[in-house]
Amino acid sequence: MSYSLTVTQDDSGRRLDRVLRATFKAVTLGEIMKAIRQGNIRVNSSRVRDGATHVSVGDVLTVPWVKGEVTPPKYSGLGKISVIFQGENVMIVSKPANILVQPDEPGGDSVITRIRGYTGSDRPAAVHRLDRNTTGVLAVALHGEALRSLTALFKARRVRKIYLAVVAGRLTEPVTVDAPLLKDAENNTVKVSADGLKAVTIISPVASDGEYTLVRIELLTGRTHQARVHTSYTGHPIIGDRKYGDFHANRRVNAPRPLLHAWELSFPEELDGVLSEIAGRTFTADIPQDMRDFIASRGITL
Repeated sequence: MSYSLTVTQDDSGRRLDRVLRATFKAVTLGEIMKAIRQGNIRVNSSRVRDGATHVSVGDVLTVPWVKGEVTPPKYSGLGKISVIFQGENVMIVSKPANILVQPDEPGGDSVITRIRGYTGSDRPAAVHRLDRNTTGVLAVALHGEALRSLTALFKARRVRKIYLAVVAGRLTEPVTVDAPLLKDAENNTVKVSADGLKAVTIISPVASDGEYTLVRIELLTGRTHQARVHTSYTGHPIIGDRKYGDFHANRRVNAPRPLLHAWELSFPEELDGVLSEIAGRTFTADIPQDMRDFIASRGITL
């Protein structure tokens, strides 16, 4: 069954994919793009395979959906995900706590399976990782070409990554930690070691009550558990971190997770092709409520 509609003056000159997204709100972006790629969208009886095609007033669009009759996408029964930005090639989301980025079993709950349910496509893939209990901004590629381009960008260290964390003790001056990290894959732990890979972190105080400090962390490299290990290495471990933190400090506040939040991702200006939609942009994820509550309870202000 198909459905036809005529382009009005309000939509004249707009891109085909954007007209379809605005008209068929229950259809996911992934379903729309798939229908376009497969030639299932017609403009005035001609198949159109480019979503960037501009339509004009009076054009007749024929689509494979009937308004109000859309099959729920795969994985749609999983939890929601907060979308910060959605383009045609890249999605930026805010990861909640207590969820993996990638599923640990086929179809298992994770950020990626939730995004696949949201988009109706199995193609979205994470470009970088956040620990299960780390919250914040995460970049996701929506197809293979975007994945390759984003992966190369992160590998070249051209993406600026800023975190916020609450650490034990009073930090008064910025600290640059240049200490190589060695991963023990069997135990899933990381330690500072001369045999490890180069890792550089800048830790800057934001505000403190004397007992705890809210810090801004910039990762100049992207090693596993880097922020957690380097803050601990300075003597100011992240509150709630049971692997690398301070047992007594954690016990005093009973934090359910490491108070670590991926706050910002900034992309360089000189991006083109599939990454042009994020060129020069900075994406920020709101600070989660548990961190806000802790900061407020200590009288610490941003």
